[in-house]
Amino acid sequence: MSPVAVLVNLNARRGSPRVGHLVREVLPRAEVAVTSSLDDARRFLHDQVSGRPPSLILSGGGDGTAVAIWNELRAMNVDIPPLGLLRLGTGNGLANVTGAPKARTALERIAALRGVVPPVRGFRLLESEGRIAPFAGTGWDAQIVADFKAWQATLPPGVQGMNAGLRGYLNALFLRTIPRQLFGDGPAHVRAVNLGDDAFTLDDQDRVVPIPGARKGTVLYEGLASVASGATTTEWGFGFRAFPHAHRVPDRLSVRVYGAKVLEATSKMFKLWRGERVPKMHDFFTTGIRFELDREVPFQIGGDVIGPRRVIELRLSEQRVGLVDWDRLPS
Repeated sequence: MSPVAVLVNLNARRGSPRVGHLVREVLPRAEVAVTSSLDDARRFLHDQVSGRPPSLILSGGGDGTAVAIWNELRAMNVDIPPLGLLRLGTGNGLANVTGAPKARTALERIAALRGVVPPVRGFRLLESEGRIAPFAGTGWDAQIVADFKAWQATLPPGVQGMNAGLRGYLNALFLRTIPRQLFGDGPAHVRAVNLGDDAFTLDDQDRVVPIPGARKGTVLYEGLASVASGATTTEWGFGFRAFPHAHRVPDRLSVRVYGAKVLEATSKMFKLWRGERVPKMHDFFTTGIRFELDREVPFQIGGDVIGPRRVIELRLSEQRVGLVDWDRLPS
């Protein structure tokens, strides 16, 4: 059994057969799969992990590939080995958080360890509708992903690749999402109900403080919500620090509800991107949250839009995962 298994997702932005050849060149003893579908990935994981797990899995794709691997292994009821992110996706949120270098550099640094398990950083995940992920929610985050995919589908195949990264998401934001908010229904109305342990929030100096009486069943927020999401990691992708306080309270979800309308939010886009304090942003820390909305809105789990919802529940999962901490790996 190889100590390393590598899954390369051909549907990732930078996934290609060439990456598979590179992996085999740098890690000749690794078990490698170049997959183009979830079924391919599932078969590889069953063959390589079930009953004889490797000491490390390298995920050649974006956040969605990592989330798919975690959920498949969880469904197999096996211990999830540490996961190393290869920077091949679109947003690369988890790769950014863990300091992942370019794919070739990452592979060479793993090869230099000669079978020793690299430093690992532990993460909690959230759970929703039976799936685990580092972030999930509704509002502009889900709408932009849906608009991006719809916009990409209208482009010729030769043009899609040039608009698959941040440029493509910004085009979707300004050409589809913002106009829809301006001339459509605007933000939905939401009730955010605490489903877990006593909740915390941030005071005016960004200090974590308990919310008096915020037990299970307490309404933590009621009003407009352009975004209503939760996460256990700080970044959503592209360097966007959507949850800058995600690691401040151990064993709690970072829940954010943003109540500003589109013009106000657009004027503060760069502050939002950097994770700075802005008016009408509400932060909560809890083990579970239910969003009750006044209409159906797009819902994403781990960056994958799974459909419209009026009621969304997010809970802190018991699942703990390890991600290679590239910043601590000798260069």
